Amino acid sequence: MGAGWMTTDRSPLAGAALVAASFLAGGVPLSNIAARRLAGADLRQVGSGTVSGTGLFTVGGFRPLAIIGPLEVAKGALGPLLAGRARPALAAAAASAAIAGHNFSPFLRGAGGRGLAPALGATLVLAPEGTALLAAGLAAGRAARQTGLGCFLAYVALGPVLYRARGRDGLRIAAAIAGPLLVKRLTGNGPPARRRPGTYLRRLVYDRD
Repeated sequence: MGAGWMTTDRSPLAGAALVAASFLAGGVPLSNIAARRLAGADLRQVGSGTVSGTGLFTVGGFRPLAIIGPLEVAKGALGPLLAGRARPALAAAAASAAIAGHNFSPFLRGAGGRGLAPALGATLVLAPEGTALLAAGLAAGRAARQTGLGCFLAYVALGPVLYRARGRDGLRIAAAIAGPLLVKRLTGNGPPARRRPGTYLRRLVYDRD
């Protein structure tokens, strides 16, 4: 059996295995591993507690981020690449699983990042115009000092943009990508001090309590 079995075997079991593997691969906390090795820091205890490239930059500077950042992006691309273009639904499911694994890592007891890095990798394979949109939202948000809002607007726009470009397949990709990103915003790094609708709305739109 050659290496191409992942792209040719259409059995439900093989598809489920690919989605599970994508989740586990996404869950590998590369930024936290690097932070521990370089600075003895657990990113869950740094700043906002998000396990992300931003946290790694805080404790280690630009050089480790330049190495780990592309690997975090690659986590989102791996599953869709293995699924192949012939299985778009499976590719979208694998992308969603990788982002969910990154956001709720089984290796960190459910802690994790915000999912943007693997989302960039997933859209790079599935819909490059989505990558451009997410990157633009991030850049505009940082320029306006409202990164959370900029990214939120990009997540919301993902559906209409990909639908116009790819029809129903685009909507499926947008839902697979935006779903775990928005869920992470609502759950945050823990329950809010006050569980009110306004608190969850701020989390959703601005990514903060």
